[in-house]
Amino acid sequence: MDASSPSPDATRAEAGLSPTIAERLARFIAGLRLSDIPASVVERAKYLMLDAVGIAFASGRFDFAERTVAAMRGLGGAGEAAVIGFAERLPLRDAALVNGVLVHGLDFDDTHLSGVVHTGASLLPAVLAMAARERASGAAALAAYIGGVEAAARLGAVAKGGFHQVGFHPTGLVGAFACALAAGSLIGLDAQALATAQGIALSTASGSLEFLEDGAWNKRLHPGWAAVAGITAAALAQGGFVGARKPYEGRFGLYASHLQQRFAPADLALATAGLGAAWELLKVAVKPFPACHFTHACIDAAIALGREAGPDIDAIGEIRALVPAEVVQTVCEPVAGKRRPANAYDAQFSIPYVVASALRHGRFTLAELTAAAIADPATLALAERVHYEVDPRSGFPDFYSGELVVGLRDGRVLRRREHENRGAATRPLSSADILAKFEDNMRSAGAAGRAAEIAGIMLALEDAPDMRRVADALAGSPSSPPRERAG
Repeated sequence: MDASSPSPDATRAEAGLSPTIAERLARFIAGLRLSDIPASVVERAKYLMLDAVGIAFASGRFDFAERTVAAMRGLGGAGEAAVIGFAERLPLRDAALVNGVLVHGLDFDDTHLSGVVHTGASLLPAVLAMAARERASGAAALAAYIGGVEAAARLGAVAKGGFHQVGFHPTGLVGAFACALAAGSLIGLDAQALATAQGIALSTASGSLEFLEDGAWNKRLHPGWAAVAGITAAALAQGGFVGARKPYEGRFGLYASHLQQRFAPADLALATAGLGAAWELLKVAVKPFPACHFTHACIDAAIALGREAGPDIDAIGEIRALVPAEVVQTVCEPVAGKRRPANAYDAQFSIPYVVASALRHGRFTLAELTAAAIADPATLALAERVHYEVDPRSGFPDFYSGELVVGLRDGRVLRRREHENRGAATRPLSSADILAKFEDNMRSAGAAGRAAEIAGIMLALEDAPDMRRVADALAGSPSSPPRERAG
């Protein structure tokens, strides 16, 4: 667009038309500077990015990571973009895809609860790739990341959990639009081009929940693919490619096409509500457990009740798990499959397995996702006693509530409710908690010696003059740790 051309809002105003959602989001992102953002939001954003980096390092020792890297290496050869924790350099979009797989691969990454979307898993890879390519400042990268989170959270919130009900993964869907905005801002797109980039992203946004049927790896791909889609859409918009004008509210826009009868046009207002005034990033929940966020309240309840019930697992009779109706299809059904997960990924989306495992071990960590742990006869026998019920007092989607009722064979009944799951905005993990999680993940990756250096870089990101150096610092050394199998 020529610098003297009128803005899209001005053009539409002259025609008596209101700005579209894409135009409103574009205007917000195009004008966003780090100095405009409250210090508390900036500080939290740095910890969210640090959390994602630590998870990416931890993922690097699992075979899904090596297989993804090998596939992209074979497809596109060497490049200049950094892969977190790996020595290889890949072409820019391939590196973004791999980094998305690494951040999301263990299902340990952050979630905006009401949007039901993993914001950092797509935005960190997109921002890291584009900011390094542009040699942007850390301040510019932070602003792009924060703007992307604000867009993703709101776009997810419009669906009110409905994407999951019809078989779509919102992280893959709305992540593509958020990454288009973040990547576009880093290459200097104006508001009109940013609106166009979202229209292009409409035809690339994807993410099916079919992986739930057999523990397939597809979900691991979704955030990285969203990063690739967003980067591609931004580049096409920069080149003058024309995208759909109404990617959200249009007749075949995101919500009408994906939600069908569940689409409520009145909810579209949530897509831009409070932009620049209410900061949704502060509501992003950091995970204390490496499992689907829908299971976390029940895990915490199981850990607490396990202490109360004592070590004799045979003393436990029937277990009832009360969960939100909206999560049943994801973590409770089919019941037979959930009670005997096929692999680690299957286990991470299984209320019976996580409850049984947490009751037995008093924790739920990556150790509970090894092949031996998943096949443990005592855990599986306990999982057979876990039944689910719909929670009539659910706080979903503001909270991922959970309650356990454990019947003991001596007639006692133990009950524990976690209405507001740990990590939610009302019960956030502290900065110290996130740092400790990061350090644990670095230790599990065999990279404890690099933790202090990387934490120092990420927690002072606004002072970094060149994001290429930051990306280089996150790359791995030539010696890779041994890989572990992961389902």
